[in-house]
Amino acid sequence: MTMHRTMRQMRISLAIASTLAVVVALTPEASAARSALVTLERAAPSTAQARAVSAAARAFVARNALRRVRRDVPEVGLVTVRVSPGTSFESFARRLEADPVVSSVEPDVSRRLRVLPDDPGLSQQDPAASTGTVYQWNMLRQNLPGAWALARGDAVKVGVLDTGIDSAHPDLATKVAATVDQDAGGGGIDDVVGHGTHVAGLACGATDNGYGSAGAGSNCQLIVEKTDLTSSSVVASIIDATKRGAKVINMSFGGWGETAGEKRALNYAFRRDVVLVAAAANNPQVNQGHPAADLQPMGTGGKLNEGNGLVVTAAGETGKRAYFAGRGSQISLAAFGYTSANGAPGIFSTFPANRTQFETGDTKPPSKPCECRTTLAGDNRFGYLNGTSMAAPQVAGVAALVRSANPGLSNLAVIQILKSTASQKGRWNSELGWGIVDAEAAVRAAIAYAGDTLPPITTPRGGRIRSSGRVFKLRWRSVDQAPAGVAPSGVESYRVYAKRRGSYKLVATTRTTSEQFRGNAGARYSFYVQARDRAGNLEPAPGGADFVVRVRG
Repeated sequence: MTMHRTMRQMRISLAIASTLAVVVALTPEASAARSALVTLERAAPSTAQARAVSAAARAFVARNALRRVRRDVPEVGLVTVRVSPGTSFESFARRLEADPVVSSVEPDVSRRLRVLPDDPGLSQQDPAASTGTVYQWNMLRQNLPGAWALARGDAVKVGVLDTGIDSAHPDLATKVAATVDQDAGGGGIDDVVGHGTHVAGLACGATDNGYGSAGAGSNCQLIVEKTDLTSSSVVASIIDATKRGAKVINMSFGGWGETAGEKRALNYAFRRDVVLVAAAANNPQVNQGHPAADLQPMGTGGKLNEGNGLVVTAAGETGKRAYFAGRGSQISLAAFGYTSANGAPGIFSTFPANRTQFETGDTKPPSKPCECRTTLAGDNRFGYLNGTSMAAPQVAGVAALVRSANPGLSNLAVIQILKSTASQKGRWNSELGWGIVDAEAAVRAAIAYAGDTLPPITTPRGGRIRSSGRVFKLRWRSVDQAPAGVAPSGVESYRVYAKRRGSYKLVATTRTTSEQFRGNAGARYSFYVQARDRAGNLEPAPGGADFVVRVRG
């Protein structure tokens, strides 16, 4: 799903296209799966194509006598169906894969919330240790007050894919732009678990209202997608939040079993300029599971310009990685998600009025009942929780501040700003990634980028006209410009256009200064490259080709 591929071979003819083949290996859990994700060959990235894809989905379901589990998602060509009774998943999948419209058939796997409510060391409050410590010390340590003085997250919608929300909570009631029940079990948007309300408060809880707690994103609005954490529900939630205008999406969950549908949905949102934020694992492991691994693949965490989102691990009150939190080359950055063994029971935020599953232990899987509810100014609709689940929404809220400070920034620019301004100031390690998020530094960088109003300049390398074999590589160099007295924001990405006949078509988007192609013998191709900087300035298309390549016959 990444925009950039270091090695790309593309066959160019009258219509320029590329094909991605996905091979899925069934895990032992697949045998027991009773619903399946069917990804069709055809998807509908635009509204105009949705009717045809929906019609194809209906015909497929009827042709194979299938029963739907939930609504189709034509934007990524996903149909979720019930596995036929008395049939193994493997044989069911083989039967459906024989249908020519099917790209893949996968088990509808489930994710888990990334929170640690059942750890005794995290569920007991130490009154002595909390003396003199404010409830939201984490917001102060991440320089949120300084950021709020510069930007307030106005008009930015944050999608929260979680267990629902207590929409009557005084810190949330005015912040909800939309609520959607994507839980197949029904029950409305209410949060019976407690996780979603806590996460929503950390991301966009009301500030400056003289009550309760403050969310990192201040005035940002919430699009709450209540999910049952199955792949099908996650896909539907990502697509719906994107279509409703979310500019940031928070996913405080994860698990194993990669699905093509989720990868398509994440790619759908990313290509529509959404900043995607996922929680790292709640184990000190190097593989963070999905969706985290889809946003920051293995080996890319230390590369500032790679990754299609942010994977957030949890830091403890000491400033070091929390003992339980994910680490390694998939980590983008960190936020506070843990206090200390002798500190408060956890990170403070909003909590539902109803008794929650965290408090009864009726979670899935079952857990030890937590003592996480607390009272502030006589109101007990607050709670303490620990985990990477708590770290991620704080980063999502800061992303909303950055987007409001400079609406012209792309999602890639926001991601790069949050990494480069984090506490380690341009240095990465496997414990905290680029460091603990620094909200004020990020907002100041976003504002500074607004002063860069000049686009980059790209020049070809290796000769403009050339004769080549069927596989060839184009190389170029680029320099970003800025007005006098303004620091250039730096090149963010490149768009490569090509034509054989007729008009130019976009054939690649990359973050490096080269791209490899495969052409037809005897054909002649023209290319040009446009650079875009982090401030959002796009280089004008040139009057002619940057490269003309004749493929030897």
